Amino acid sequence: MITGRVVQREAIVEIQAAGSSQPPQQIAAVVDTGYNGYLTLPSQAVSSFRLPFAGHRRGTLADGRVVVLDVYLANVIWHGQRMDVLISQTQGKPLIGMSLLQGSRLTIDAVDGGAVVIEELP
Repeated sequence: MITGRVVQREAIVEIQAAGSSQPPQQIAAVVDTGYNGYLTLPSQAVSSFRLPFAGHRRGTLADGRVVVLDVYLANVIWHGQRMDVLISQTQGKPLIGMSLLQGSRLTIDAVDGGAVVIEELP
């Protein structure tokens, strides 16, 4: 089970991520059900993890604009399992998307300080 809190109307959880040859580091990430990818990280995190470049992907933003994003390969500890995921490099806070949430139940008490719980489905 992955847990977190609502802070200023954002559901935030701590996850562990790393480059393939590094130990995992904690990252505070916002759960974004409008994002269909795995995870976004800002450029400084991508650099510090020394993530290998995996190519470019197009993404459609909430305002309808289409952008091209650099994509990197990383390891994430998710429900106790280490898994390879594609990380989109973006500006702003790290975001957890629906691809990472796939196979999970997400519960949010949508009040400041409310609980955020991500449980693995059987």
